[in-house]
This record gives sequence, C-alpha cells and structure tokens, in this order.
Amino acid sequence: MSTSTQTSYDWKTVANAIDHTILKPDATPDQIVKLCAEAKKYGFAAVCVQPAYVELAAKQLAGSAVKVATVVGFPHGATLASAKAFEATETARLGAGEVDMVINVGQLKAGNRQYVEDDIRAVAEASHKNGAILKVIIEICLLTRDERVAACELSVKAGADFVKTSTGFSTAGATVEDVALMRSIVGPTIGVKAAGGIRTAADATAMLNAGASRIGASASVAIVRELGAPE
Repeated sequence: MSTSTQTSYDWKTVANAIDHTILKPDATPDQIVKLCAEAKKYGFAAVCVQPAYVELAAKQLAGSAVKVATVVGFPHGATLASAKAFEATETARLGAGEVDMVINVGQLKAGNRQYVEDDIRAVAEASHKNGAILKVIIEICLLTRDERVAACELSVKAGADFVKTSTGFSTAGATVEDVALMRSIVGPTIGVKAAGGIRTAADATAMLNAGASRIGASASVAIVRELGAPE
C-alpha cells in the first residue's frame, strides 16, 4: 500500500478504535483500576481484561462510554465449547459487553471445520443472548493462508461480530497483510480487530488503513500521546 493512499488519523479517532488491554497473568487489581482511568481519560473504545477482572472494570467504568471486553478460552482455544459459552455468559452477567474468544486452532488445522463452526456459534449465541458482541481470535500466525480464509468464513457463518488476528501470546502478532486479507474475506459489515505487537502510532494507523476497525494494544497511551494526546 503506497503512502499516498493512506489516511492520517487524529489521536481521538485512533483512541476511539483502541481496546486498551492488559492480559498478562500477573496483572493486579490496581493495574486494572489504572487501565480503566486511562481508558476514560483518552476515550478508548474498551478495556480488555481477564475474566476475573470484568466486574472490577465494569464498576470503574460505570457511567462512561468505555466498554468492558474480556477473553474466553484464552490463550490457547482448546477449551470445551461449553466452557467457553459458560465464560461468555458469566462475564456478560458481570458487565462485559464484548467477548474475545480463541478458536480451537488444532481442530481447524485438522480440517474439522464443523467443530470450529459449532465452537464459535456456541459462544456467539451465549454472548448475544446476554447482550455482548463476539470477536473471534483466529491466531493467524499459526495458520496457512487457506486456514486463515476458512477461519474468517466460519466466524462469519457462526454469527461473530468481529474477527481478530491474534492473542498476543503466540509466535507473532498482527501484520498489515493479515488485516487486509481478513477484511477482504469478511467484507465491510464485520469488524476486524488487529492485535499483537502494535506499539506505535505508525503501527496503529497502518492497521486502520489496512482495514482494521478495532486495535488491541497495551501501549495505547503511548500511541495516542505520539499523535498529540495530552499527558
């Protein structure tokens, strides 16, 4: 993609597309509180936290426009579909408005597409029933091109609202090429979330230009300050 075709974004526009994220296993309640305060200050789309912190985040964000996102079947995706659906139900009850689930990568690579579709559908139905949207993490770095296409197609067929590149915990994160491919497969009405390794304003704007509608980042504050947000 040539630079002449790229759009420039102000910091508020970029902030409105970011899921301000902390998913590391040693995250503390104080860090969640700080995450939520930053999200409110800069107008991030959502915070993304582990299920155990959904209720805390929801309390911190009450009355704001910032949504609470959480992860299910994270980070490997090999959890039972029933367990993923239960996580989606419970976290939505506690205040999550967005659920980011990991597909069963091994089943996809084995060609068991019905299994993958059913897995996604179970979580989509549980999420939607409880007022949450579903983002499907396909862990694109582990997939061939054909598998990436299949993962996106199955996600749409099963009722997902977004497809998402990565957990950020595998061998690589998002690339511009990955995002562009995903957007070309899902079309204009399904969201595409780029996540993993997005640390600078240039990274974030490149993903938006490639077709991302949401960005998952832990360096969110640095990104928007680079674009002119106040300290």
